[in-house]
Amino acid sequence: MILKMKIIRPIHLIAALVMLFAQSSYAQATSAAGKELFKNYCASCHAKDMKSAGTGPALGGSQARWNDDAALYSWIRNSQALIASGHPRAVELWNQYKPNIMTAFPNLTDDDIASILLYVDEVYTGAGAAAKVADAGATAGPVKEEESNDGLLYGGLALFLLVLTLVLTRIISNLNQIAAAKEGVEYEKKTLYQTLTSQGIIGVLLFALIVLGGYTTVNKAISMGRQQNYAPEQPIKFSHATHSGLHKIDCQYCHDGARRSKQSVIPAANTCMNCHRAIKVGSQYGTQELTKIYASIGYDPTTNVYIENYEQKTEDEIKEIYTKWIADNYISAKEIQALDAEGEREVNRQWKELVKSLTNDQKKKIQGPIEWVRIHNLADHAYFNHAQHVSVGKVECQTCHGPVETMDVVYQYSPLSMGWCINCHRQTEVKFKENEYYKSYEQYHKDIQSGKKDKVTVADIGGLECQKCHY
Repeated sequence: MILKMKIIRPIHLIAALVMLFAQSSYAQATSAAGKELFKNYCASCHAKDMKSAGTGPALGGSQARWNDDAALYSWIRNSQALIASGHPRAVELWNQYKPNIMTAFPNLTDDDIASILLYVDEVYTGAGAAAKVADAGATAGPVKEEESNDGLLYGGLALFLLVLTLVLTRIISNLNQIAAAKEGVEYEKKTLYQTLTSQGIIGVLLFALIVLGGYTTVNKAISMGRQQNYAPEQPIKFSHATHSGLHKIDCQYCHDGARRSKQSVIPAANTCMNCHRAIKVGSQYGTQELTKIYASIGYDPTTNVYIENYEQKTEDEIKEIYTKWIADNYISAKEIQALDAEGEREVNRQWKELVKSLTNDQKKKIQGPIEWVRIHNLADHAYFNHAQHVSVGKVECQTCHGPVETMDVVYQYSPLSMGWCINCHRQTEVKFKENEYYKSYEQYHKDIQSGKKDKVTVADIGGLECQKCHY
């Protein structure tokens, strides 16, 4: 006779432990959680040192300035709603930073916001190691992704739960055997193999695999093509901080396609030559980077002419032209009569760097266009038109690309996610006044004139329609 008893199953204890673990992970506000939330939600617009103004205001001391946590929490969740309500601090900030609209974050809980503010205060006051991390990232540049310990944490938890399941299974089996002996009935004790291959254990494992597989698939799909803070090494060390920041060159001088076409376009070397026929030695790298431009298009900076039949030149002939140019400038800068040993090494180094930058497995010759590495790349199924945003919408380049004028190495500033775009369309006011493009929207013009509407957003004119971006 086999004993049939109602027993406590190990899976019930495991479920309770998992619930306890999950609850403990989100039980209270912590600066560690705030750091991660800040990176995901705030770092795109606010300076990491919490003291400098970025696209948005400096966050350090914000609680003291607001002096009203309830209003501050409402501002973070939906700034435009608080501005519309007439809150004086909200209106003051709007007047200071408009037309830049703060993204709404209705999904943030009170604990989330408290965690962010805790982290902000810790960095602002210099307390703890977090301040050092923030100060290191305060200069313009990509935020390096920190290695996550989530995989190790969940792997360890899974191993712990597995061992605990086996231990509890053996304990319960032994207890059942003792109970059966007292009752004087026969008890069939299962082996470890029988336990591991039982229907219940296999079912739990299959369920866990399905959940894990689904979670991984969704996360990977969401992050596909998302490369915020991506900052690849380019063939030429071009500094936007020098050109756009120091010398105030307008973005559209080089990226002239932004105002008239879908693409902003990468400037051709001919655009560079508008200035660098005169400026032949860089302020930071000397001849090293500018010679790459000259070599790509066949311009001889020594004679100030474009080289005839440059495409047919061999690498040795090209080397003779540009190593002479580098050597002459080195001798001139050092105020010496002939190239010394150090100069020989420098000329050879610059030449090797030039060849490395202008050639690759597909492009064998030095001659030809400079192959820049693309940074911003929307998914193929998403349509974006620069001219529509720049010329019609009057959107500033920095709205999407961040403070490029401060970047020595350009990186992807914004997440460029669907949610990020949608929030912008919901909140951005369309510039109707003196804009011929919107002349056909007669009803909206009448509503504004009559006072029925005080503004029109991109969402109002179809900015949330699927086919507008996914044609």
